[in-house]
Amino acid sequence: MRIELYLDEDVDVSLTIPLRQKGIDVLTTQEAGNKRLSDAQQLAFAITAKRAFLTHNKRDFAVLHKEYIVSNKEHSGIILSDQRSVREMLRGLSKIVFSLSAEQMKNRLEFLSNWM
Repeated sequence: MRIELYLDEDVDVSLTIPLRQKGIDVLTTQEAGNKRLSDAQQLAFAITAKRAFLTHNKRDFAVLHKEYIVSNKEHSGIILSDQRSVREMLRGLSKIVFSLSAEQMKNRLEFLSNWM
C-alpha cells in the first residue's frame, strides 16, 4: 500500500496541488479541521488516519518519535523538513512515496533532505 500524507499546519498548503497531480493522497490539518491541535494530537490523528506526518517542526517531532519508540508505540511515519520550495519538497516527497510502502514507512523518522 502506498504512503498517504498528512501535512502539518506549518507546511505550505499549495504543496497539495502538485502532490495530488502526481497521484499522492494528501490531507492537510486545515482540511481535517485540526488546526491548533497540539503536536501529540496531530500525530495521534495521523496514526488513526494511517498517514505519514510531514512537518517543519523538526525538534518537537523528533522528540515525539523517540517517545513512541521507547514506549513501543507505533506511528505511521514522520517526515521532517526544513522550509523549502514547493518544487524541492515535491521532489523529495515523491521519492519517499514511490520508494517506500506504507508498511516500510511505519515507525520511521525520515529527513526530507536525505531524499533530494
